[in-house]
Amino acid sequence: MKQGNKFGVHRVLEPEGVLPQPAEKIDNTMEIYDNEILIEVETLNIDSASFTQIKEEAGGDLEKIKKRMKEIVDQRGKHHNPVTGSGGMLIGRVAEIGPSLQDREIEVGNKIATLVSLSLTPLRIDKIKDIRPEIDQVDIEGQAILFESGIYARLPGDMSETLALAVLDVAGAAAQTARLVRPGDRVLIIGAGGKSGMLCLHEASKRAGVTGQVIGMGHSDASTARIRELNLADDIIQADATNPLEVYDQVQELTGGWLADVVINCVNINNTEMASILPCAEGGKIYFFSMATSFTKAALGAEGVGRDVEMIIGNGYTRDHDKISLEILRENDLLREIFERMYVS
Repeated sequence: MKQGNKFGVHRVLEPEGVLPQPAEKIDNTMEIYDNEILIEVETLNIDSASFTQIKEEAGGDLEKIKKRMKEIVDQRGKHHNPVTGSGGMLIGRVAEIGPSLQDREIEVGNKIATLVSLSLTPLRIDKIKDIRPEIDQVDIEGQAILFESGIYARLPGDMSETLALAVLDVAGAAAQTARLVRPGDRVLIIGAGGKSGMLCLHEASKRAGVTGQVIGMGHSDASTARIRELNLADDIIQADATNPLEVYDQVQELTGGWLADVVINCVNINNTEMASILPCAEGGKIYFFSMATSFTKAALGAEGVGRDVEMIIGNGYTRDHDKISLEILRENDLLREIFERMYVS
């Protein structure tokens, strides 16, 4: 059996010398190397920014969405959206384990969720069986490869697979929120009525405590209603995240001019960088979890308005992020009820 590189560089076809995520094309043949895991894939959870872009490009036509997804995988060997640069994650059953990984606490037949992006995961789609556009999930017949460095989670036994997948897809957001928010902080969560935003609301409320202030911002009536239903935000804003002055004015008023110590951006649309920067206080922190973020716009935008803030890239991985995020649903019955309503078909 062939020996592979820990980070999957042996799978890169174009251009040579780069890692699998930024690669234009990777090898998606399903004969494993000694340090890989072969997965029989059941469901893809396409990240929100990517699925939104594909859906808009296809005009909402499910057959065109299927065709575009197949094109991406056939061309690139992975589901790496060339427009958004993002992918998603998957659940499936372990089919084969390379001999170098036999010490892992995993066996053939185990069902797992990968916690690395589809934008770097060798993937083959044989058939797209079903698309659930309201929750960005796609059932397929196909296979995928997990590298030695790839992280994964065994699916929990106390919740449905669909529910667990929805949570694990955005697990990094809540875990980073738990790390960033301190007692007494003023926190603004943009997109607080969405999947990652609701998890962040729970953590922000818990970490900021009674001396803090959590502001939940939604755009649509439905997302704003979910924020209100959760009863975790001290204040609620309904605003357009592409209109930074509108957001700034409302946050300034709600904080008595102090602005936010921490801003969490969870939206899946373009041009929301300045709506995160303007309402952030001098010396504050902004966590851009959204994969639709342009870090050029964020860096130059902060410079343009003279705002000295710390801007953090939305790393999808934080140590124990899967455990932290799944535990939120065990702690918060109402949040779990809303997630089941939205993401369990």
